[in-house]
Amino acid sequence: MSQIQYQTETKEKFIVITILNTDLSSNLVPELAKLTANWGNSAPKNLILNLKHLQNWDEAIIEQIVKDQGSFYENNTSFVICELSESLENKLDLTDYGELLNITPTESEAWDIVQMEEIERELLDSDDMEFSTQE
Repeated sequence: MSQIQYQTETKEKFIVITILNTDLSSNLVPELAKLTANWGNSAPKNLILNLKHLQNWDEAIIEQIVKDQGSFYENNTSFVICELSESLENKLDLTDYGELLNITPTESEAWDIVQMEEIERELLDSDDMEFSTQE
């Protein structure tokens, strides 16, 4: 039975998970869900999913990534996907999910998105405190 092969790199504000598989089929959905959930529960909570090695993915995998990203954003954390191959982009274009995903061409751009979203959250948190003290 195949499994998801990956490497992790931990930074101050986020973790990068690089999927090493070239193909992710629908039977790997539960493992993918478990993998992303584990990282969403520990610091740093922001996640960058680098798919530079991946050449093929089933639609069920795309659906799971959309669900995972939604869970991260519901918990005020970032989830960015980067380095999609042309074949992945083409498969994504055949679905309705492309517009739902936070995708960047490079990993460094994904870093920038996470850091900008962190700043936005910090600013929004400080605004909330100011409003609550002026009542």
